[in-house]
Amino acid sequence: MSVNPDLQGRRYALPEPYLVGREHVRSFAKAVFAEHPVHLDVAAAREAGYADLVAPTTFPAVLQDAGMQLFLADSGIELSHIVHGEESFDYVRPIVAGDELGAELEITSVKMLGSNAMVSAETRITDAKGELVLTAGATLVVRGDAA
Repeated sequence: MSVNPDLQGRRYALPEPYLVGREHVRSFAKAVFAEHPVHLDVAAAREAGYADLVAPTTFPAVLQDAGMQLFLADSGIELSHIVHGEESFDYVRPIVAGDELGAELEITSVKMLGSNAMVSAETRITDAKGELVLTAGATLVVRGDAA
């Protein structure tokens, strides 16, 4: 069974804002071997001109994944049928500890490639004022027997 092309255009908003905590930033930084002091030391981050710890550039994958989980639950596609094809982050400003972020994932494209599908998504991440912080892109390759 193929991926339903009618999924294109669907949007999935996180039900609650995500509060970025210092320990979230530190834990993520350690997990991805981001050793710059602005990710781990508040004084270093403030000395560099930031209000608090700065999240590593791939940190938005946490919010992107939360939106993707909503999409997968809605579409019936199983995670075991997916290969992550591509990911991108287009920043307006860095994420810092203390940010309260909202995220909305939109399925921007569903293309069939033989029995497989390429599903592209864009996640807009905004702050508590509703201002854009970044846009994250992802492309998934879905095996033909997935849905």
